[in-house]
Amino acid sequence: MPECTKRRYPGLKKELADLIKYRLEKSKNTLQDAKVLFEKASFSSAVNRIYYAMFYAVSGLLLSKNLSSSKHSGIRSLFNKEFVNKGLLDKELGRFYSKIFEERQEGDYKDFIKFDKNIVGEWIESAEDFIKKIENVTLNIINK
Repeated sequence: MPECTKRRYPGLKKELADLIKYRLEKSKNTLQDAKVLFEKASFSSAVNRIYYAMFYAVSGLLLSKNLSSSKHSGIRSLFNKEFVNKGLLDKELGRFYSKIFEERQEGDYKDFIKFDKNIVGEWIESAEDFIKKIENVTLNIINK
């Protein structure tokens, strides 16, 4: 293992560290996609991308503790159990993640769902803050 990897990610295998960094980067790129869709007034698709941006960030965070799940409900449960309920992240972040999950479900699977432009715009801003906080905690964990 290269010396720089040992120093930057002590105790963490390079492959896992690379996957975590990839998920964080994918999270930011997906949020950019949400912004493009929002600007094109494709609000339902923007909500989908907001959720997935948050999902990728959370999955990277969980990997930093060697945790994962093959189901979205499992990811949400682990996030709340390991980070929100233990006070490592604010409860409001857990509530927001659950809210966006539910909104994405409705937008993807229910008929005649329309999202309000102003609300979706607020969700994009909140998701940006969410992702920054998740990234900070994740990087603190993998750099220990």
